[in-house]
Amino acid sequence: MVAVGPNANPLDDPADVAALAEHAEVLLRAVDGVLGLWVVRVVRLRWCAWADDEPSLGLISAAAAAGDQAREAIVPSLGALLRTDVDAQPSNPLSLLRAAIAYPTQVLADAGVPDVVRDPDAERLFPDDRYDLTPGSFSDIDESLHDPGLAWGAAKAHVVLARRRRGGAS
Repeated sequence: MVAVGPNANPLDDPADVAALAEHAEVLLRAVDGVLGLWVVRVVRLRWCAWADDEPSLGLISAAAAAGDQAREAIVPSLGALLRTDVDAQPSNPLSLLRAAIAYPTQVLADAGVPDVVRDPDAERLFPDDRYDLTPGSFSDIDESLHDPGLAWGAAKAHVVLARRRRGGAS
């Protein structure tokens, strides 16, 4: 096994690490392409459910601006996480994406949309999610994130398991 780069783990197969890095970049690009659209979509859905009417252009414009802010805040953090060694990752991509609910939440609150009734477990797990927007999976943000998220997760699991086996752990 040849170590790749100055911080490479000697237990890793360079091909596995390269595959994980590629899956991470695919996931990052996919999230970058849809996160802003997700903000607009959930604002529109919550508005329509509450007002029983289409949102104004002003509200959609505010949602689009919030979507841009979400991308600017979340995508770099996600990139940093995905580029961190698997044993040093303090969280997972979905937990970072869940933080994006702050952006549509602010737009909805500013528009006067009241909180929705949520499941007690959702209230306990996600107390700041006034509008029940927290994604349970990559697909909840956009269906196009399912495959990249799954591929990245499988590649990460492969690297972790292979590292443990090479290190003597089971």
